[in-house]
Amino acid sequence: MSYFTKVSFEQWKKDCGIKGLSDEELKEWYEAVKLPRQATSASAGCDFYMPFNLNFEAGSIFRIATGIRWVTDGEGDKGKVLLILPRSGLGFRYGIRLTNTVGVIDADYCNSDNEGHIIISLENPSTSNVQLPEGKAFCQGIVVNYEIPEGSESDAERSGGFGSTDNK
Repeated sequence: MSYFTKVSFEQWKKDCGIKGLSDEELKEWYEAVKLPRQATSASAGCDFYMPFNLNFEAGSIFRIATGIRWVTDGEGDKGKVLLILPRSGLGFRYGIRLTNTVGVIDADYCNSDNEGHIIISLENPSTSNVQLPEGKAFCQGIVVNYEIPEGSESDAERSGGFGSTDNK
């Protein structure tokens, strides 16, 4: 069994990179973070929502600290992964995409040093600015079962957050 919840305010504040606002103002933004949800009962994914208004400038890349973590129960969720994928409407209309094409959130990421904070990097390759209002669905997460080929298993434990398995 897995579920979505928020990271702590302290972790979100550290990761969001927003400067010049008081803790009180930042807490208002943090409190407004919506947990991912299905759009319809047959939707494969759960939509992630913009935590603030963004004027997404043409040709730019923007990193979004969602304030969200995917919590798994460890042993029971081995063999599952959360894939972060773009919303097709934003891609169709504006070409907006994830900078890493597909986000892979491992089941043990929720235990990492950064509380498993899901941070999503988007690219706007178009020649137009795009308004992404607070509360708008901008990507989706889909939990998928997977299999590790025999002889490829690892017994290593995660010790870090984002990108921590790069050097294993």
